[in-house]
Amino acid sequence: MGLVPFTRGVFTCLGVHARKRAGLPAAAACCLWSNNNNKYSQSADSHDLAKLVCYPLPHRALLKIHGTDTSPFLQGLITNDMGLLEEPGQAAAMYAHMLNVQGRTLYDVMLYRMKEAEGLGVFLECDTTVHDSVLRHLRVYKIRRKVSISPCPELSVWAVLSLQNRPDQEAGQPELSAPEKALVWEADPRTSQMGWRLVLQRETDPLDLIVPCEKGDTEEYQKHRYRIGVPEGVKDLPPGVALPLESNLVFMQGISFSKGCYIGQELTARTHHTGVVRKRLMPVRLSSPPKGLQGETLLQTQSGKAAGKHRAGVGELGLSLIRTAHAKEMLTLKCSDDSTVTLEASVPDWWPKDVKVI
Repeated sequence: MGLVPFTRGVFTCLGVHARKRAGLPAAAACCLWSNNNNKYSQSADSHDLAKLVCYPLPHRALLKIHGTDTSPFLQGLITNDMGLLEEPGQAAAMYAHMLNVQGRTLYDVMLYRMKEAEGLGVFLECDTTVHDSVLRHLRVYKIRRKVSISPCPELSVWAVLSLQNRPDQEAGQPELSAPEKALVWEADPRTSQMGWRLVLQRETDPLDLIVPCEKGDTEEYQKHRYRIGVPEGVKDLPPGVALPLESNLVFMQGISFSKGCYIGQELTARTHHTGVVRKRLMPVRLSSPPKGLQGETLLQTQSGKAAGKHRAGVGELGLSLIRTAHAKEMLTLKCSDDSTVTLEASVPDWWPKDVKVI
């Protein structure tokens, strides 16, 4: 049957070995970020050094939503609680999904509280390929709300990751040399292993704001996501197909079970309260890059039982929706050329330790 060892954090995102596998570029200079005051100081201790890399995210687009009805308008459309963005001292970034009436995910979004906005104004980040669909979706439900919705083609989204030699240490947020140039500079709300999100005018170079830092390749960012098991965009979360709890929305702080009604709430709340999630979106490592996959591909155990579906990936890394009963087994998928690729899953080390997921 081919059972394989199955441990948490097989693909550690910030460790030395994981960084070598990722092929991430070496930073031009190194610094140690202090957790006490978020300032950096030079250090000769190679065991404590951290590297900062800025990744452009052309696959992510922004919409601006502002007006006196912004909060109640979005409250009925997203899985998370807009009240969190209004509370003083709370983080100004939030992750959420927009669902259809059947409770399936339409779009995964990030919401950022705008600086100096009258009332509550937010930037909404979404997959570039569904930017127009999200805009139409919002306008359908706008009705007579006092809300203005507009695209932001003049802005760019960046991810900033701290690649540390010591994964047990959580890096403090780097300071910006010119913070007034950043429209958004917030920790990624999904997990600390995703670093920080930065929104700038397109003509602004992030390397002018974060020193020392170097610019990375978008594909390396995607590999990092797949290595630690964080879904993003329509390939990982097919619209109208993905279910939010199977997609680990709870683990990414993307849902509130105490807020009022929103589209798709009923099925999601019922599933949550039964406590039964039989499939999970999990990071996988494949024996070789699969060839010619189009959309979801069926997974099987070595005995031929259905085990889930492979969603997407880069090279030998990816995300698969796996039946938890088979998550510890070696699985197989068939490529378009009839070749067979094996894969094995891992439990991300950022998932809660007190929750039994498999």
